[in-house]
Order: sequence, then C-alpha cells, then structure tokens
Amino acid sequence: MSDFNEMNLGPRWYVAHTYSGYENKVKTNLEKIIENRNLGHLIFDIRVPVETVVETTDAGIEKETEQKLLPGYVFVKMVMTDESWHVVRNIRGVTGFVGPGSRPVPLTEGGLAIMQGGEERRANTFKVGDMIKIVRGSFEGFSGKIYDVSEDGASVTVLVNTGKRDMPVKIDASDIALAD
Repeated sequence: MSDFNEMNLGPRWYVAHTYSGYENKVKTNLEKIIENRNLGHLIFDIRVPVETVVETTDAGIEKETEQKLLPGYVFVKMVMTDESWHVVRNIRGVTGFVGPGSRPVPLTEGGLAIMQGGEERRANTFKVGDMIKIVRGSFEGFSGKIYDVSEDGASVTVLVNTGKRDMPVKIDASDIALAD
C-alpha cells in the first residue's frame, strides 16, 4: 500500500465496491466504526444511492419502492489517509475501492450527479421500441429502433437500418435523440 497521507487531497467522494446486497450493511457498520473510533474528522458521509420507483402489483395497487441506482457500490466522503483507507477497506462486504489497483480515485462532478440521481441519470427517457436518430459517433445520421436499454440506462442497443438489413448496435444514450 502506498502512503496516502503524502497525497492528501482533503475531503472527496470515493466509491467502495461491495458484495451485491451488502451496501446497507457496509454503510451501517462503517457508521458504527466512525462513532466508536472517533473518525468523524476523516470520514464525513456514507451514501447508498437509491431512487424511489412506483410499481404496480398484479392486483393493480401502486406501491413505492426504493431501488439502488448502483448495486454493489457505496459512496464515502472522506479524507484519504492510510487510516481511513484501512478502515473502509476492511469492513466486511467491501471488496475494494474503485480505481486502478489499490489506488482509490475520487469522483468527478459527473459521478456526483449520478450518485445524487441527478441530470445524467434522468436524461435517459428512452425505452424499448422508441424510434431514434443517432446524433454522434460512427453511426451519426442513421436512425433506428431501440431494441434494448441497459440496466443503468447509460447505453442502448439500436437496430440500425443500414440499407440492406437491420443491424444491432450498442450506443451511449447521450449519442441519440428521439426521432421527429
């Protein structure tokens, strides 16, 4: 492990990877450790990003449920030091930090927007069957029909008509627009 104390950037948001389903347990255990060891000066906030979704049951009853935006990830606002790294990394259910090797990388502004259920996540209103046009990338100018939407909504599979046949192409959701 490297010496994080030498490259201290102040409080930043980092992403800890967890076993799926352990996100809330990790958050609870980390909050207890922070309180017990008086680490409030190093670890400031822990979040499991969720969104509220209205689901309709088979009986036709609408019910609000919370869904995790990013299953398997917990966001931690902390000052990255050897001590704080060690505390978070050794919580049961944490497999490591997001970043190359064992070097955690702080979130960018775009990552923070996603964590907070912000613009970048909500911008994708595409659904299977929508007719779209491709506005960026190697298929710019082509149009097609959405065949599949990724679970996180970041990409779509479009059946692009190349003239001779329809070809499935995976495209970032930011590179398409609804057809007029």
